[in-house]
Amino acid sequence: MDDMQEFGYNREAGFMWLVRGKKKKTKHTFKKIKQTVSYAGEVTAFMEKGKLKIAGMKTKELMIWLSVVEVYVDESAPGKVTFKTGTGLSDSFDATAFELGM
Repeated sequence: MDDMQEFGYNREAGFMWLVRGKKKKTKHTFKKIKQTVSYAGEVTAFMEKGKLKIAGMKTKELMIWLSVVEVYVDESAPGKVTFKTGTGLSDSFDATAFELGM
């Protein structure tokens, strides 16, 4: 995100945040998986080993925007990243889809 204004990480609490210069949301499409996500002006997350419990991120599924509440990598499938929505739906993708420059 090129307009990032603030980023912080509290190691003890496992909490991170980022605030963009513009307070409005931004959309991004991951080309390899043809998946569009939307980021709010402020994104926060609690981190655990292999997992983010996140707020401020949505994904578009069948023309409906759903809040992403968790992003994780399962130890049994380290090459996959799973996104879980607030409705309980989840989808896994190859980690290579999220490499920089893609």
